[in-house]
Amino acid sequence: MVMDWVSVANDWDYYRAKVKARWGKLGPEHIDVIAGDRAQLAAAIRDVYGIGSADVENQIQYFEARNQDYRPETSSCSRWRSFQIRR
Repeated sequence: MVMDWVSVANDWDYYRAKVKARWGKLGPEHIDVIAGDRAQLAAAIRDVYGIGSADVENQIQYFEARNQDYRPETSSCSRWRSFQIRR
């Protein structure tokens, strides 16, 4: 299964913490620019860590494999709020 980067972008608040935990040298400015874009993530890793594209690709693939099963939960609270808004 391949990670869906559209979903990563949509759930960036969750994934930003995962990216920061994995690549701790990335600063807030990098994290904001990445915003769930795989190519931006790769570029930031290359720039900050000074490693080649093949190593970056391996690291991202490992990250994808470890995080591909995440599914955001919809709390009953948020469902209730959306119901109230529609009324």
